[in-house]
Amino acid sequence: MAPGPTKKDLLLKSAKVLFSEHGYSETTFKKISERAGVALGLLTHHFGSKEKLFLAAGLDVVRELVDCLRDNLRDDHSGLEGVRIFASTYFDFARDPDRAFMVLVRCSPFSDLKTTEDKEVMFRNFSELYDILTGSIRRGVADGSIRPCDPQKMSVVVFCNLVGAIRHGLLTPYGDETLFGDVVDFIVAGLRND
Repeated sequence: MAPGPTKKDLLLKSAKVLFSEHGYSETTFKKISERAGVALGLLTHHFGSKEKLFLAAGLDVVRELVDCLRDNLRDDHSGLEGVRIFASTYFDFARDPDRAFMVLVRCSPFSDLKTTEDKEVMFRNFSELYDILTGSIRRGVADGSIRPCDPQKMSVVVFCNLVGAIRHGLLTPYGDETLFGDVVDFIVAGLRND
């Protein structure tokens, strides 16, 4: 029988849920320790500060998303299909309540982190998402499924659409159940080499 989660794991999971539900400023060490059923002092022992815990929570969500994207993009496909898979996976992951993606939506890891070192760590990890998307776009330009473009610049444009749709779809009353599929279709149509 596999061992259960460690107290550190319980604290991190509780932090991700609470940061997702309440944002950075409304999430306290006390709330996290109570939700995890773990002594308050262990938070400081394992993470040092609220900011370090927030960084760990955000990095954990990004790592899970990167793993999910890599798994879904493993099979052979055109670059354009890779972009479709990337965007669909991103939206599915973001809407899965067990993934705590909202920690990245309710709290900006780039503005809520105070130290340059922490921002650089988060930037490096987020860059992996851009690298995966840029790779699919580069592949699509090479295989002819995507119109000629600068893959790095286009990955930023695509990400703007993804992030905007997530914020709009999850934080406003204006989206409906077709929004995310419509955005994927919009992105693919804009990239397609006709």
